Amino acid sequence: MIETDVAIVGAGAAGLSLAHRLAGSGPGGPGPSAVLLDAPPGPLRPPPRTWCFWEAGRGRHDEAVTATWHRLRVHPPTGAPVEDDITPLRYKMIRSDDFERLVGRDLARGDRVRRLTATVDHVETLPEGARVHARTADGRTRSVRARWVFDSRPPGSLPAARTTLLQHFHGWFVRTGEAAFEPGVADLMDFRTPQPARGLSFGYVLPTSRREALVEYTEFSRAPLSAPQYEAALRHYTSAVLGLGDFEIVGTETGAIPMTDAPFARQAAPSVFRVGAAGGCTRPSTGYTFAGIQRQTAAVEAALRQGRPPLPPSPHSHRSRAMDAVVLRALDSGAMDGAAFFSRLFSRVPMVRLLRFLDGTTRWHEDLAIGLRTPVLPMLRAAAELPRLPRRPFP
Repeated sequence: MIETDVAIVGAGAAGLSLAHRLAGSGPGGPGPSAVLLDAPPGPLRPPPRTWCFWEAGRGRHDEAVTATWHRLRVHPPTGAPVEDDITPLRYKMIRSDDFERLVGRDLARGDRVRRLTATVDHVETLPEGARVHARTADGRTRSVRARWVFDSRPPGSLPAARTTLLQHFHGWFVRTGEAAFEPGVADLMDFRTPQPARGLSFGYVLPTSRREALVEYTEFSRAPLSAPQYEAALRHYTSAVLGLGDFEIVGTETGAIPMTDAPFARQAAPSVFRVGAAGGCTRPSTGYTFAGIQRQTAAVEAALRQGRPPLPPSPHSHRSRAMDAVVLRALDSGAMDGAAFFSRLFSRVPMVRLLRFLDGTTRWHEDLAIGLRTPVLPMLRAAAELPRLPRRPFP
């Protein structure tokens, strides 16, 4: 049995981020010892994916960043696009393989965090801590006893909610024969796609050069599409909307992110906590998760180094979650045109302020000013309906 101060279950964005923080030096000298348990290659290990976020200046993960953009653009269903410079912010994209290499390199330089490739069967609560029971790829059993356990694995089922939508998407990394993209501009939302009856759809273009980009088709709705439906949607978007002509697909990514007003329990037992998406890091109205993970794991690191109980905080305020619940209800009920809602927001609110709002760093009077630029009557109707709605499990 391995003895350690901290056990981290799962090596996705949250598990890697927490391990990376604990491996570094901090005030007061070395931090707690830790073991990072990562599933062996197979169905339990998530496929390669991209994470996007925005921040000002240089960040702690810039070595893993694939590309950055200082201008963002939003295309309404009809009419001229809205484009803005988001300086001092930068919109950044990290590919998971690059992030894992960065974290792996830094973990190897020290001796505070050990990696163990094994599948976790269950976590047993002890009087002072917990024991993680796992199996290696060759079937051997391993156990890790820790004072604190942080479980970053996706939950088996979502908590009961009044509204749950999925942000589901399929993307192609494309290479064109001729220059087709603007490397300094990211198309954040392109609503020139056929819109579903409820929810919304949009294209998403992150160019890394004049001939290369990640192009995605995304929907906010209750259920994902089939593989042929995603392919058809992307074919339509790249040809009829973007007019790319001939191009080569050099990679793909597919995913589904829950957008829910359900409360996430961040403590499973006295010494066992949930972090990452399982700990409520996903912003319900947008699906962005990476920045929330960084705020949450930074708080956990500080608590561990200071000897305080390391309950992970919610990265989103009560006010932000309440506003998101109203938006989700309005989208799901069909009371609000989703494409018109987001197009109107980006056309009437400076993008830097809107990004700060989406990160939850605006003050209440700024939130109110932004709220007045939304369709007020549908939002009030959705807010009035929420208290009467039961919380139900997601199918």
